[in-house]
Amino acid sequence: MSTPHNQLLASLPRADRAQLLAQCETVQLVLEEVLYEPGQVTRQVYFPIDSFISQIAQLADGHSLEVGMVGREGMLGVHLSLGVPREPLRAMVQGGGSAWCMSAGHFRAALARSPPLQLRLHKYLYVLMAERAASAACLRFHEIGPRLARWLLMTQDRAQSDQFPLTQEFVALMLGVRRVGVTAAAGLLQQQGLIAYRRGELTVLDRPGLEAAACSCYAADRRNHAQTMGPRR
Repeated sequence: MSTPHNQLLASLPRADRAQLLAQCETVQLVLEEVLYEPGQVTRQVYFPIDSFISQIAQLADGHSLEVGMVGREGMLGVHLSLGVPREPLRAMVQGGGSAWCMSAGHFRAALARSPPLQLRLHKYLYVLMAERAASAACLRFHEIGPRLARWLLMTQDRAQSDQFPLTQEFVALMLGVRRVGVTAAAGLLQQQGLIAYRRGELTVLDRPGLEAAACSCYAADRRNHAQTMGPRR
């Protein structure tokens, strides 16, 4: 069996990882594919390999906001480890690619027989809680420009590439702001030579410069992840 390119799975002991992967299949996730809807019974979990997924909170008035992003550092469906069978958020593929997929039943069985998996998921849940708390404060106190830089860095980390497809409409939805605000903030980042944007494709030109332009939440999230789970690779 090939070595998984998902950091959460790769961190498990060899025997536990092999047992879990024996119940998985590789699937291809398509850009903008919706994997979960709020309140839906979770029937499958996903361990992204080179894909990544946005988790979106939807309000009754129709407003939406991205509250989390899942890539090869983690998994989608971790709420099942808490005994909760329904998804609280909308999950939409932000970056197409491959992922390990397994049924909810097989995941629960794997969890029951693998204390190392339980421990890793407890730590991963802690990281997610900290990231979402930081995101709430970031939304309230930080300006659009630094928030956009942070979000682009998070996206690049999971895309594993300097270039990825992106539209300003999608960014506005993810950040919960008007498109005109995204246009102005992205324009400033382009003027500074940090990014290039053309026909739905964004290229990161200056990674260190983009990190300097981002709010402090990005570095804090990475530091917390490294201290709890180990450094992202």
